[in-house]
Amino acid sequence: MSARTQTLTAPAWLGTLSRIALFLLRSPTSAFGLLVLALLIVSALFAPLIATHDPYVQNLANTLKAPGNGHLFGTDELGRDIFSRLIFGARITLSIIFLVSIIVGPIGLGIGATSGYLGGKVDMVMMRITDIFLSFPSLILSLAFVAALGPSLNNAIIAIALTAWPPIARLARAEAMTVRSADYIAAARLQGASATRIIVKSIMPMCLPSVLIRLTLNMATVILTAAGLGFLGLGAQPPLPEWGAMIATGRRYMLDNWWLVTFPGLAILCVSLAFNLLGDGLRDALDPKQMNRR
Repeated sequence: MSARTQTLTAPAWLGTLSRIALFLLRSPTSAFGLLVLALLIVSALFAPLIATHDPYVQNLANTLKAPGNGHLFGTDELGRDIFSRLIFGARITLSIIFLVSIIVGPIGLGIGATSGYLGGKVDMVMMRITDIFLSFPSLILSLAFVAALGPSLNNAIIAIALTAWPPIARLARAEAMTVRSADYIAAARLQGASATRIIVKSIMPMCLPSVLIRLTLNMATVILTAAGLGFLGLGAQPPLPEWGAMIATGRRYMLDNWWLVTFPGLAILCVSLAFNLLGDGLRDALDPKQMNRR
């Protein structure tokens, strides 16, 4: 590749990214998703600076205080500041999202692209395995894996990742089947390119936009599954300030102390909704018809 070609390629990628960003920012729903995601990242990165109290320090003389009086969201049954625990809980939520994404994305993309391109017995075996995973609800299957591995945050992340890849694999397979008969794929085969090289260099890049959209939409399910595992005591263990575990602890006092479950529940709702809205925005932004109108 010449220097001139390199100088022309980089601005093209930058231009595409800028158009996608502008498209998302012009949509109120997508902009809301970006805003919530930005707040989540900022809260996770700067939690010690944002939190008003130590989220782990117990003060039994200050238990179940209503919002106000130095505690923005009140205190829990052990006198810990709920606002500070929510801020530090953003770190756990962001780590779950990040780790599940880097596990699920490559696995689903690789399995789907390989299955769709090779077809035949390889496709049949891979898709039957995928169907087995899809036949169970993700939360039930995650419960089974966590029960086998043991309750902990790391095991919950592994269990969620093991149940979140099948929809991505199915989507990548469908995309691969549409492009495997394209002229440039046939040309690569005639030039002697191996199946592995074709899958990695030609098939996967074509599947990547759809996979990114699906992965973003799946994050809402991932967050809810993680919260469900935490609620059942199979995810993050005390005293970690995981949002689902906070709801599980506060449900015993919720009739008289509404703030114990309200604020963690709102946090889960807002982040899940944000990823759904952001995924819808990315789907529209990566649609060539929508992009050509801009």
